[in-house]
Amino acid sequence: MNILRSKIYFAIFLFFVWGTAQAQQTQQARTTGGPATDGQQSTKDDPYHPLPAERNPRYRINRSDVLLISFVLSPEYNQKVTVQPDGYITLQGVGGLSVLGLTVPQTVDAIKKAYAKTLHDPIVDIDLADFQKAYFIVFGQVGKPGQYDLRYDLTVSEAIALAGGFLPTAKTRVYLYHRSADGWLEAKELKMSDFLHGKNVAEDVNMRSGDMIFVPEKTITKVRKYIPYGVGVPLSPSPVSY
Repeated sequence: MNILRSKIYFAIFLFFVWGTAQAQQTQQARTTGGPATDGQQSTKDDPYHPLPAERNPRYRINRSDVLLISFVLSPEYNQKVTVQPDGYITLQGVGGLSVLGLTVPQTVDAIKKAYAKTLHDPIVDIDLADFQKAYFIVFGQVGKPGQYDLRYDLTVSEAIALAGGFLPTAKTRVYLYHRSADGWLEAKELKMSDFLHGKNVAEDVNMRSGDMIFVPEKTITKVRKYIPYGVGVPLSPSPVSY
């Protein structure tokens, strides 16, 4: 009995030690941004759980964009600037200011702060004189792969149709890639065969600027490349016997 009781106490001790170690690992994951283990809500600092995609995202400043900056109460500071390859613009009397990736309202705030020592609470307006046009890319097993302008609302099936449609060698399970504002690349597999047969119309999602569609090749097509010509395949139709 004493031996059995000792084994039970030892098992309880090991279970307690293991539980303490697990609790420490969970706490460390929370503080260092590691993977969540208890279903906690994702945060911006969690590299394993990116935030959901933003609805109706604002345009963000790109390289070579041309900005018309207007100072309502101080028109002598009005200027036209171009975003340089390093993401900076050169402001009159201030110098360089990084605006790459900012929205227009964020750029307005940044310019106000840059002129804080020169102007008191300036009223600043920004117009985009030239900017990167919305686009999408389709590649893989389509008739005309390449980059296309996103001039109006398009779904994935419409984008594929613009790119020449599916080739006979194409799978109907395609991949949609979207790069979010914080640098995350989101990928989603879409079963277009279900949509084309009217089973699941939700698979045909809307496109956003910068999206990429990859149409993979059928497995049987890949295998045929390595099969010697004529093996298992008749070279010509069999003669018909009458």
